[in-house]
Amino acid sequence: MVFSSHLFIYYFLPFSLGLYYLLPRSAKHYGLTLCSYLFYGWANPKFVLLMLASTVIDYICGRVITTNRHRQLAVTVSVCTNISLLGFFKYFNFAIGNYNAVASLIGVPILRDALNVTLPLGISFYTFQSMSYTIDVYRGQAKPISNFIDFACYVSMFPQLVAGPIVRFSQVAGQLQHRTHTLDKLTQGIAFFSVGLSKKILLANPCGKIADTVFDAGAVAVLDAWYGTVAYAFQIYFDFSGYSDMAIGLGLMLGFTFPKNFDSPYRSASITEFWRRWHISLSSWLRDYLYIPLGGNRKGQARTYINLSIVMLLGGLWHGASWNFVIWGGIHGGMLALERMRGRSSFYQQWPNAIRVGLTFLLVLITWVFFRSTDLSRAVTLLGCMVGLGSVPPSHYLIGGLIYQPYYLLSISVAALATCLRQSTWGWVQNLSVAKIIACLILLWISLIFLETQSYNPFIYFIF
Repeated sequence: MVFSSHLFIYYFLPFSLGLYYLLPRSAKHYGLTLCSYLFYGWANPKFVLLMLASTVIDYICGRVITTNRHRQLAVTVSVCTNISLLGFFKYFNFAIGNYNAVASLIGVPILRDALNVTLPLGISFYTFQSMSYTIDVYRGQAKPISNFIDFACYVSMFPQLVAGPIVRFSQVAGQLQHRTHTLDKLTQGIAFFSVGLSKKILLANPCGKIADTVFDAGAVAVLDAWYGTVAYAFQIYFDFSGYSDMAIGLGLMLGFTFPKNFDSPYRSASITEFWRRWHISLSSWLRDYLYIPLGGNRKGQARTYINLSIVMLLGGLWHGASWNFVIWGGIHGGMLALERMRGRSSFYQQWPNAIRVGLTFLLVLITWVFFRSTDLSRAVTLLGCMVGLGSVPPSHYLIGGLIYQPYYLLSISVAALATCLRQSTWGWVQNLSVAKIIACLILLWISLIFLETQSYNPFIYFIF
């Protein structure tokens, strides 16, 4: 079930909000947990059992940590269990595929009867979220929770369950115990949801059609290759940031304040700044739970560069079981290390801001080719096309008739203009005026109209 669907907007959302508001305070978490499990199990009820198992294990480990006996063992069990679940379901097929590729080269038997493991929806997000609980309790950064339903509600909460933002337990622990439900929060929540839905429906979807046409075509003309890559950059940004906006809005409707996840990342003047603005909840999670424990920048320059590279390689692999994601993460890790090595006063930092922003966007754009391509050969082919090295069949020049239609040109132009705005959705919605509320309602109305006519409506980060 996706947010930008008739089922969610016209049926699930009114039902879940109505139930939540009608229940007394003591029963709200029961109702919210029930709705969240219904939301998660809609596509495949079996996956509910996996999330429940992870929840039970982390809850028990958190309780054991509070006894001050076997604390180390409890946090180790929690981390190993979550990593094992994530590793098996996300990387088993990848590992078997790579083993078979190597086995066929060296002439040893391949694994023909291996399992074909299905990736559970959102497992990358809720395992990180649940794991943060036991780690925070172990570190003394959060108090353990005594009520299992409260903890199950935190792990399964449907607004951010399957695509983030990754909400750490320490960020909402107090809100689980006490939070307010006000008209201001409800209004802000509707505004966030309206803007997020419009990003998804009005910008991400048409840009996605352009990107899919180009990336699925193989060899294309130079202009088409750049056009399709820029379209994908806008698709993934407005798709994911739009989902995050809707998640934050839904959280506000339920009385929760979730952290900001995007802050105009394409206006960044360096790769370092980009990762302070893009998917903030993931980059800060990797920093606090991986980069700093590895030693951060406390063990010398060489170790700092190695730590940055490791974190970004693993961050790339977190996104998907593919060497393309590893390459994408490796490039970003290398750029982060290079910027740290050269310092803020050198490299391209001394250039005018507009040039730095343009160059950073260009670097990000090139890495998106690896992120979007289904395999390495397709990524190399498209990169070759971008510099005029592709051999384009005459029939592929017909692609222009599909991707340069006025509707798509208008959509990508508006998307480009929106990325240049100084204020992110987070800042724009903080101080709502009557004019802003009217604008949000108009965006919601237009988005719902377009939703009736669009058959192309994927959420990119659902596959991660």
